[in-house]
Amino acid sequence: MVNVLVVGGGPAGLAAAIALRRRGMAVTVMDGARPPIDKACGEGLLPSSTSSLRRLGVSIPEGMGFPLRGIRFFNNGAEATAEFPKGQAGLGIRRTALHSLLVEKAEEAGVLLQWGAPVSTLDLPFDWIVGADGINSSVRLKAGLEEPVFHRRRFGFRRHYRIQPWSPYVEVHWRNGFQIYVTPVGGEEVSIAILTRAAQIDFAAAIAPLDHRLNGARICSAERGAVTSLRRLRSIQNGNVILLGDASGSVDAITGEGLGCAFQQAQALADSLMLAGSGEHYRNAHRGLFRRPILLSRLLLALDAHPIVRAAAIRGLAAAPPLFGQLLRTLSG
Repeated sequence: MVNVLVVGGGPAGLAAAIALRRRGMAVTVMDGARPPIDKACGEGLLPSSTSSLRRLGVSIPEGMGFPLRGIRFFNNGAEATAEFPKGQAGLGIRRTALHSLLVEKAEEAGVLLQWGAPVSTLDLPFDWIVGADGINSSVRLKAGLEEPVFHRRRFGFRRHYRIQPWSPYVEVHWRNGFQIYVTPVGGEEVSIAILTRAAQIDFAAAIAPLDHRLNGARICSAERGAVTSLRRLRSIQNGNVILLGDASGSVDAITGEGLGCAFQQAQALADSLMLAGSGEHYRNAHRGLFRRPILLSRLLLALDAHPIVRAAAIRGLAAAPPLFGQLLRTLSG
């Protein structure tokens, strides 16, 4: 039996563990943290992400999270809306709820989960070691895979508010230098995230334009921060060590594609190790899976950097909703 160690028990690592276990491999997950593991993120899953979860055998129970109909952009009075394809829906879900669900599914699949167990060396008795330990991956560093082709870094901040969602859309409010993401994550809760080039931000002042919507709503979580990065690596494999998720390169959180990309990588990795017994198929698939999210990252970051272009683009999308919907369908796979 192929024996695999997954370093990192976040959603990417757990998805990989589930996919590998479903192929009949013996899988151990090790992480220095303990569940549920949280991370500052927008907490919205695109339809392609929920489809990828279903292909892994992971179904979101009815009533968990909040169904999303599409994406709505706001910029200097202009408003543009794109619907997800007919019959498909996204999902707003607390990161901790998603993580708890993936832990449960991994346990059911027979994955050995070792929490509070950091990995200090790669000299371990496993056929394969999968580095799924995030954007600051220690596995990547230890394996000598640190060199990026390019690297652009921004920062994210998130809070939750106790209030009934006012919209079934992910709202993106564009401001000069940052974006505000509003995602319903439950019947009485919304997640608000800020993405910015600044390492610090006055959260309350930044979201002041939403005060009329929040109407004094209670903050129901601590503010969390995280680094988000657009990064592609020269190589994602060295011997029996192979990278997955943000450890293998990442797209800016502005795309909402991070988890969806990781879930697809998990399937490709399991296929590669089971069917070919090597990482070649996965490396090729990884390049293909990464191409579209990187393009989307660059496009949206260009709108972030050029307010005049952004204003013209969003006015154009507002005037042609079918075009915005088609663009969303194409870019979200």
